[in-house]
Amino acid sequence: MRVLSLVTNSHSRFYRQQCAGLTERGHEVNTVAVPGRSKESGRSPWTYAKYYPRVVAASFGDYDLVHANYGLSAPPAVAQPSLPTVLSLWGSDLMGTYGWLSRYCARFAEEVIVMSPEMAALLDRPTHVIPHGIDLELFRPLPQSFARREVGWDDDAYQVLFPYRPSRPLKNFERAERVVDIARERVDRPIELRVAIDVEHSRMPVLMNAADAVLLTSKREGSPNTVKEAMACNVPVIATDVGDLAERLEPISRSAVSDDDTALAAALAETLRAGERSDGREAIAEIGLQRQLDRLESVFEQAVDAA
Repeated sequence: MRVLSLVTNSHSRFYRQQCAGLTERGHEVNTVAVPGRSKESGRSPWTYAKYYPRVVAASFGDYDLVHANYGLSAPPAVAQPSLPTVLSLWGSDLMGTYGWLSRYCARFAEEVIVMSPEMAALLDRPTHVIPHGIDLELFRPLPQSFARREVGWDDDAYQVLFPYRPSRPLKNFERAERVVDIARERVDRPIELRVAIDVEHSRMPVLMNAADAVLLTSKREGSPNTVKEAMACNVPVIATDVGDLAERLEPISRSAVSDDDTALAAALAETLRAGERSDGREAIAEIGLQRQLDRLESVFEQAVDAA
C-alpha cells in the first residue's frame, strides 16, 4: 500500500520502527510531520495552522490511505476528502489535555487503533487494541554480570533503573525517589537509582539487563513500551497502576503494580532481596514487532475496504 503517514514526532523510536517495518514489507510510507518537537522549539497553534493545509494538499497524491499517528495529527486526516483514515492514539493524546480533540476526530476515522483496553473504553466506537511492537531480537535477556561490566555499575549495590529522563514531569521521577527511599529501609544493601539520559535505543537492553529491577512511576500511560522491553529482557518491573500495566504485569513473577508508595516500596524491596529474574519474555512474545505489523496491515485493509 501507499500510506500518507502523519505524526507529531517523527523521531519517536517506535514510530521509526513501525515505518521501517512497513517499508521492509513492501509498503510505501511517506511521512508528513508537524515541524518542531515541542513548544520550546517553535511548535505553536500557528505551526499546526500551517501544517493542516500541507496535509490536505498531500492527500490528493497517489495514496491508498492516511495514517494519523497521535491525536494532534488527526484533524487534517479526517478533514481531507480524498482518502480513508486510520487513527492511532498513543496514550496521552487521549487521556491528557487534548483528549477531547482525539475523541472528536475518532468519530470520523474509518478505523481507530489504541494501545490498551483502558484507552478503548474512553471511545464510544469500535477500536483495535494494538500495542506498539517490541523488537524481540534487540530486547532479550543478557547475563547481568556482562551488562554490569558494560555500564560500570557496582555489584555491591542493588541497581534500580528509572528508564526516562528525570525532567519529564509525566514520568514523575520525584515519586520514584520516594519509593526507593522507603525501600532502602527494608534491605541490607545500598540501592542505586539509575536514570536513562541520552541513551541510544540500541543500548537500552544493556541498561535493563544490568538492573535488578525497572521502576516506573508515571502519572499516566497508555501501554508503555519501556515496560514491555523490560519484560522481554526478563527484568522485574515495579510500576504505578497506569494504562494496561495491571493486566500485563499481574501474572508476571517478581513484578508488581500499585498506586501506593509504601506498597510499591515493599514490592521493590522484596524483588531486590529475592535476586531473581522475571518470566516476562514468554508473556510478551505475542506483541513482537512482526505481530504488530501483521495486525496493522489488516487494519489498513479494512479501512480501504470500508471507504
